[in-house]
Amino acid sequence: MSHSGLSLRIVIIALGLIAAGALLAGAAAAPIRPAGGRPALPPVLPPLANCAVTTTGFIPLIDLGTGTYHGYEGGLYGGGSNTPSAAYLQVGEARAKAIQPRLADGTPDRVNGRLVLLSLGMSNTTMEFSQFVTAANQDPLKNPQLVIVDGAVGGQDAEIIKNPASSYWITVTQRLTTAGVAAPQVQAVWLKEAIAGENEAFPTDARHLESDLRAIVAIVQQRFPNVQIVYLASRTYAGYATTTLNPEPYAYQSGFAVQWLISDGQKSTTLGSLPWLAWGPYLWTDGLVGRSDGLTWACTDVQSDGTHPSASGVQKVVNLLLPFFKTDPTAAPWFTHP
Repeated sequence: MSHSGLSLRIVIIALGLIAAGALLAGAAAAPIRPAGGRPALPPVLPPLANCAVTTTGFIPLIDLGTGTYHGYEGGLYGGGSNTPSAAYLQVGEARAKAIQPRLADGTPDRVNGRLVLLSLGMSNTTMEFSQFVTAANQDPLKNPQLVIVDGAVGGQDAEIIKNPASSYWITVTQRLTTAGVAAPQVQAVWLKEAIAGENEAFPTDARHLESDLRAIVAIVQQRFPNVQIVYLASRTYAGYATTTLNPEPYAYQSGFAVQWLISDGQKSTTLGSLPWLAWGPYLWTDGLVGRSDGLTWACTDVQSDGTHPSASGVQKVVNLLLPFFKTDPTAAPWFTHP
């Protein structure tokens, strides 16, 4: 065969390979057609937030007073009261005075020591607290020896972290190490949790969460020997939710879990080595109807699932957290500059 003939055959083979490749590429790009000839449907996207549900009609615990919800009184501390009893508050103030800078081994050292405020919880918690850390660190009134660490992790609900063997607690330790502090320096905690996919009727759902929170507090006591105070929070408004993650009425009802847990502690003024339990700022409000202090929760305050906070929702929580820690009588003594 001549050189010109061989070259022609090579060109023809190459063109054939190119054409075959184009056909294969087209077949891969074309929609898959199952039996019947119809193209496969695109994946189903999660529904958007239901912005029509601007109120549930539930009364925020801070406004419910001695009124009742399914027979249970309002007030953050039970009995219609939004403040702890005088005797219980006295214990909390004593615990606040016990919070002091410590070295990594727990030894008190007012010159070189550090004290840690740690958050624990789920995705909403870390979204809110991580921004609080930024805001607090920029505040000139913050105690320079205070290290604020976000220990909350997405997807880690109360059912997971109530287990002391959960890998969640390894992550918390890693977060402390990254921040240059250690477990013996943790002396205050902000705990916000919920149960994912909760579907039990009230009050069973709230009692379930109360039990989980009690177990988590016990882990906190065991892992952080110098912890003095655990502040708790319930969920934000979830009327816009379109998933089963933690919609209403479970978000509202989680407030009773916190109320009951703290009320049990309030019955005793001698806690021993147990941390003092109290509310941080109460976060739930009835959508656009709001509550007595003017706080509302708009659809723009949540992401597309109606559950996780948007940037504006996060900022609303930060705007509650920062003033609380700067002014509460059990927090201000160690949170602000001495």
